[in-house]
Amino acid sequence: MPGNIEVARQRRIEALLTDYAHCIDDDRLEEWPDYFTESGVYRVVTRENHELDLPIGLIYCDGRGMLTDRISALRTANIYEPQTYRHMVGAAKILGEDGEELRVQSNFTVIRTLHDGDMSVFACGRYLDRIVDHGGALKFTERLVILDSRRVDTLMVIPV
Repeated sequence: MPGNIEVARQRRIEALLTDYAHCIDDDRLEEWPDYFTESGVYRVVTRENHELDLPIGLIYCDGRGMLTDRISALRTANIYEPQTYRHMVGAAKILGEDGEELRVQSNFTVIRTLHDGDMSVFACGRYLDRIVDHGGALKFTERLVILDSRRVDTLMVIPV
């Protein structure tokens, strides 16, 4: 029976990561903050800064209010070239548990397609997540996006 519990937990985590990616890729960005707890943190940093334990990142949102504001700004204030993302997310690896919180790692690649059809690898790296069961739904208490490259060729507007 413990094996079945582990398989079910792994499937729930994989479903969260898949649903998260489809939310972004399908431009349902107003739903994006719902993947986080009320005090959830979202950060995007380079691998170099992460390895040097430097706190500076490309994006920092502390709490659902900041996540919601980011999407509101994206929709009404930011000016950027129309583009779409397509995520490829690798299998999740459970790194450990801290009480009720799971620590999970997965790899990702994001392909960006511009309005003229030009496609390129926009970003790749890994996610380091802290996930909790919140009322029957898994949610992020923290999502740390670690970009393999320190070069981002355009304004990073859409969440990764």
